[in-house]
Parts: sequence; structure tokens; C-alpha cells
Amino acid sequence: MTSDAEPLVRYAVDRGIATLTLDSPANRNALSSRLVAELEQGLAEAGKDPAVRAVVLTHTGGTFCSGADLSEATGGDPTANPRRLVTAMRSVLESAKPVVAVIDGHARAGGLGLLGACDIVLAGPASTFAFTEVRLGLAPAVISLPLLPRLDPRGASRWYLTGSVFKSAEAQRIGLITEACADPQEALTSVLDAFRKASPQGLAETKRLVTAEVLRVFERDGESMVAQSALLFGSEEAREGMLSFLERRPAAWAAE
Repeated sequence: MTSDAEPLVRYAVDRGIATLTLDSPANRNALSSRLVAELEQGLAEAGKDPAVRAVVLTHTGGTFCSGADLSEATGGDPTANPRRLVTAMRSVLESAKPVVAVIDGHARAGGLGLLGACDIVLAGPASTFAFTEVRLGLAPAVISLPLLPRLDPRGASRWYLTGSVFKSAEAQRIGLITEACADPQEALTSVLDAFRKASPQGLAETKRLVTAEVLRVFERDGESMVAQSALLFGSEEAREGMLSFLERRPAAWAAE
């Protein structure tokens, strides 16, 4: 990375595998403008390196990604945050290299959109998931672009509408993750060994097949989802929801 500051996304390559590690503990790996820019830069570096066969997306600490950086989302252009997330998810989908997420921690809101964009998701026993938007006066609009084509419809309704926390076994059942693992690193070793035996062209063209329908959803609905998300982010109800979260108090509408 080019900045003198400590990177928020660490990049390393070993034996043909590029690893991108989200490392922004101060905000639980929230999708700040800087973190997303560094993530996109890492994906671009991996994409142009002929020695890289695949990309691993992982994290430090107990949270994979807490979603939008609400300190940025509460001011400025209301389309900036959702458009930034759409760009990040699309960068993962359009990478010619397979992207494997390996998590053993919490994933919330926009972080689930990142998982939805990945080709394979391996989640350990400490992993938990929640679509928290409904509790903030928002909706999981832009993250639905990669998620709704992959999720069981009843599962999507159950967890989108309640905002409740669920674990890896349920995440696997509804199609949010690929595998709930006792040891995600052991599962990763098997996946990466398979990638190392595959041809670069074979991987790239096969990934193009399995992501084609999701990318068509981005083309069809991307702008409308950005507009819906921006409208919600700019609403009075969402401002109250985000402020109540930042101030660690119940929202005005919360019932006992």
C-alpha cells in the first residue's frame, strides 16, 4: 500500500495465493472509504500478478467486518457509502482470481455483502452474522445485489426482517456461506491445494460462469439499490437509528 500510515488491509503473497487481511480494529473493520480503497488496490494487485492463483480475504480480531462506517455515513453525500460498497463487492466478483473468505468472527450488514461477493466462504465456530439494517432505519439494499441470488428466500426473509444474530450452521443452510468449519484454516488448505492444481484460464473462465447471474443483477438493479440506500441513509429515521447506535442507547422507536 502507498500510504505512510499503517495499512487497514494487509497484502501478502505466498505460494501463489494473495492474502488480504482486514486490519482496522479501531472500528471493527468497518467499510470506511480508506479500507475499501485499500481492499480494491489489493484485489487489483492480485489480479495483475500472473503468479497469483487465488485470493484469500480474512481479518484480524474478533470481527470480520461490522458493515458501513457510520461515522462517515452520517454526513456528506448520501450516495457515497452505498456506491462505495457496490464498487467493493463488484471488484470481488469481477476479479479473475477466485476469492475465498475465511472468517472466524462477527460479520454484520455490509460485511455480509462482501461475503456474498466471494466465491467460497469458510466460517469458523466463533462466527456470527446479522443483517442489522432494519434496526437502524435502513434496509439491506445494496448488499442484496450479490446476496439475494444466492440466499434461500425464506432464510432471507427470516434474517433480513428480524436483524437477529445467527451462527455458521444457519448461514450455511441459507447459502450465505459455503461451509461451517470446526477449523477454517484446515478447510482452506484443501481449497487452496485444489486451486494450485487448476489452470489460471480454467479458474478465470469457470468463475465467469458462476458469477454471471450475480453480475447481471448488478447491471439491472445496481443504480436503483444505490438510490434506495441513499434515500434511507438521508432519512430522519435512519439518522436517529445511526446516532442511537453510536451513542449506545435505544432508538426512539424501540419498544420495551
